[in-house]
Amino acid sequence: MSFLNNVITGVSLGSIYAIIALGYTMVYGIAKMLNFAHGDVIMVGAYVCFFVMSGAAGLSPQAAVLASVGAVLLAAVVCTALGIVIERLAYKPLRSAPSLAVLITAIGVSYLLQNSAQLLWGADTKTFRPIVEGSLVLIPGQLSISYVAVLSIVCCVVVMAALTAFTGGTKLGKAMRACSEDKAAAQLMGIDVNATISMTFAIGSALAALAGVLMCSAYPVLSPTTGSLPGIRAFTAAVFGGIGSVPGALLGGILLGVIETFAKAYISTDLSDAVVFAVLIIVLLVKPAGLMGRYVPEKV
Repeated sequence: MSFLNNVITGVSLGSIYAIIALGYTMVYGIAKMLNFAHGDVIMVGAYVCFFVMSGAAGLSPQAAVLASVGAVLLAAVVCTALGIVIERLAYKPLRSAPSLAVLITAIGVSYLLQNSAQLLWGADTKTFRPIVEGSLVLIPGQLSISYVAVLSIVCCVVVMAALTAFTGGTKLGKAMRACSEDKAAAQLMGIDVNATISMTFAIGSALAALAGVLMCSAYPVLSPTTGSLPGIRAFTAAVFGGIGSVPGALLGGILLGVIETFAKAYISTDLSDAVVFAVLIIVLLVKPAGLMGRYVPEKV
């Protein structure tokens, strides 16, 4: 049963990576930039939820459920506003700048968020209270799955389905797809490219808040650097699946979570990251655009 336990753990972890990777892949697909501050937005969302849940300690079970839902919604609202502010202040002035300038700015924003969190909330590690507790027993004494893992998988599926329907069936979603193809042509057709990019940051940041809450519920440790490593792993998942592809983010996240879990279980905890990146290198050697990415020839 250890194999099935590892599969469940890998899929639930991969679901969290997939939700984070969606933020990377949406921003890159539309704005053609890598937002390396995305991982720190995860941390901000987790802190917002942490303080709300701390204030809800001692409530009745029904009130605790309502507090959990409210904490997640508040975290999403705060991170959505934060994502829009970051885009407007840090990235919008660099819309026509070289990619290196945007990359350096993204790293600077990441360190700004980490140090701001350290000043506001301290550098000490906090114990995060999960939004749901307990486990679902599948086979008594042999196989069980935590409610957090179930919630992570369900949220990933719901988010993916909602995002697919949004991009394919709404006016704003179609505007996002048009901007991802050709921003200049989209602007000529009357699409507000700046507003579309801001909305993309808003959606990605809201997903980051959800991922931060799920991640800290599964691994209940919170600090100002909490989002750094998951952010890098989720970026790896986006590249793995094909950055710019929404289904690729899902596939890359699930595969990354499963590979990482099995590497820790059967090879070495210390070498798990090395195994993940080795698999990534092999995949990119065979398919440079990722598993579901498209190769677009550069026009000169």
